[in-house]
Amino acid sequence: IADPVLTVGVPPHLTAATGMDALAHCLEAYCVQSYHPMADGIAIEGLRLIREWLPVACRDGANIEARAKMLAAATIGAVAFQKGLGAIHSLAHPVGSLYGLHHGLLNGVLMPYVLDFNRTAIEPKMAILAQSLGLPQPGFNGVAAWIDGLCREVGIPRTLAELGVDDSKADQIVRAALVDPTAPTNPIPLEATAVR
Repeated sequence: IADPVLTVGVPPHLTAATGMDALAHCLEAYCVQSYHPMADGIAIEGLRLIREWLPVACRDGANIEARAKMLAAATIGAVAFQKGLGAIHSLAHPVGSLYGLHHGLLNGVLMPYVLDFNRTAIEPKMAILAQSLGLPQPGFNGVAAWIDGLCREVGIPRTLAELGVDDSKADQIVRAALVDPTAPTNPIPLEATAVR
């Protein structure tokens, strides 16, 4: 039951983290290279809703319209990712498991790094996305700047170190990320050196 009233008491930091999860679902699904125009269109609409409403939901958790729009965006992400996901999730799954960290929070932290890694494969899609979202800066740089600004606005840390993640479990993370079910649909094939 997607009832926005049930989410009113969710504190800002969890609202931000779950919003990042919805964003990652929409963005990674959109970036997957297989042809699925319906999933792409749905993902873009989810990203538009997140751009407009996640900051509002984080600032004013009692705003029912913002909560409803974010529930819609989260549901859209679940529909869009039938197309696949990628390295944001491939990395977030083992890191979250090994360090006991919130999945959406990890998605938000990892997102800029994975986007940069995938840049050469996703630049044409980022040009369309920046235009579709009406971003002030075009292309990949515009999307990256928007995500960076959003993360700062809603309080997502910039590094894994800020969450207490060190390199002591890197070997486990690399092994798990490479066999994660989301790894095969990353726009650029994953290999151990890049994952590390």
